[in-house]
Amino acid sequence: MTLKINKLLCGAVALALITMTATSSRAMLPDGGNMQQVAEDSATVAKDSISDGIANPNYIDEVVWVVGDEAILLSDIEMLRLQAEQEGVTWEGNPDCRIPEQIAVQKLFLNQAALDSIEVTESEIAQGVEQQINGWIQMIGSREKLEEYRKMSITQIRESLHDDFKNRELTQRMRQKLMEDVKVTPAEVREYFRKMPEDSIPFVPTTVEVQIITNHPRIPIEETNKIKDELRDYTNRVHAGTTSFATLARLYSEDEVSARQGGELGFIGRGNLDPAFAQVAFNLSDPKRVSKIVESEFGYHIIQLIDKRGDKINCRHILRRPRVPQSAIDEAILRMDSIGDDLRKNVFTFEDGATFISDDKDTRNNRGLMANVTEDGMSRTSRFEMKDLPTEVARIVDTLQVGQVSKAFTMVNKRGKTVCAIIKLKSRTEGHKAKITEDFQVMSNVVLEKMREKKVRDWIQNKIKNTYVRIDDRFKGCDFEYEGWFR
Repeated sequence: MTLKINKLLCGAVALALITMTATSSRAMLPDGGNMQQVAEDSATVAKDSISDGIANPNYIDEVVWVVGDEAILLSDIEMLRLQAEQEGVTWEGNPDCRIPEQIAVQKLFLNQAALDSIEVTESEIAQGVEQQINGWIQMIGSREKLEEYRKMSITQIRESLHDDFKNRELTQRMRQKLMEDVKVTPAEVREYFRKMPEDSIPFVPTTVEVQIITNHPRIPIEETNKIKDELRDYTNRVHAGTTSFATLARLYSEDEVSARQGGELGFIGRGNLDPAFAQVAFNLSDPKRVSKIVESEFGYHIIQLIDKRGDKINCRHILRRPRVPQSAIDEAILRMDSIGDDLRKNVFTFEDGATFISDDKDTRNNRGLMANVTEDGMSRTSRFEMKDLPTEVARIVDTLQVGQVSKAFTMVNKRGKTVCAIIKLKSRTEGHKAKITEDFQVMSNVVLEKMREKKVRDWIQNKIKNTYVRIDDRFKGCDFEYEGWFR
């Protein structure tokens, strides 16, 4: 069965009716106690509006699923379908069944995330939305082309993405929480590999191990003093009451994400902040005062307290980064090329150079070896596929032989700073079918992922059994991924 929905220009009364229908059930019934009656009463604005896949011209919207105390509208399903079509997403099975089921499963995760007090800060949402928009801009070519394609301004696109990103992030964090205790033993990995059919053994793409030494170009003291003077001026203006901190953050902060929020970071724990920043921020007590100037790995800040809540803080900040003159970059390049020459002459080893010379704190204690950490932080390895390396590093690695040290080059590190670097290609493993003796970590990751998937699937299946669910009869013929929706 194909479900369709007319896009009508509805009057304010009709729209208000839909909104009240979708939201009143949540407000009146937080425990879901009388949800069935509400769902049955509100299930249709036009009950017989869809017949044999043809929409009634008077049809507006209707509630087709209820999960706990959350309603799923037919328009929710259609909207996700349109987004999927725009982004080229394909579905396993009938999308008319899998799309509403996916929305329903997300509501199970969101409900549990609320119970477990899992949060996503506004700063994190803003940063994620901005990354999504920047990715689209890179693909489509310009901000103007993206606005034309989406038929919205960039501001409207940000607003439209806000709730979707927040819900996806909450869902992902809830999944991670469910999976964090799943472990796999070497014996389980060997047994899994032994039973795996030959044609199911995974192919391991070409991977590389890379060592790196970096050097921060020296910033002239005049540039640093200029930045500090500007920050002192901002502080004086706030204390004098001539300008608000939030306004100054929007105008001058170089943290683009928080700047749009008036510098606000949202409630965040000490462990998620730069140590120097956290030390000052958590010692603030007067929301009307501005902190002293703080130097962090990202640049120079001033901070204003908004509120404290337990072990979390909400504050505003203004970030300024001193400009690195080209002359300083040129000097750093010469310095790194000199180090590279010494390495090629075996004056000292790359490992010793990384340990005692490098400015890169992430690799210094690992003798220069770069670490490939998954986005969820649950897997860490020294092996990279080329696509997972920073672009500037991948470009150089592609020209090196194993054991070769590169010429110096510049790159922007993950903290937004320009650095000069040299790298050494430590190893390259060509693509091949996995072998338990050579690719134990790869196979371990495969087994671990299977076990994590099972843990999540079992949780979803159990959650369905213990959650009130009402589904419109038209979905009875669906082949859902999970059992128990109908009962």
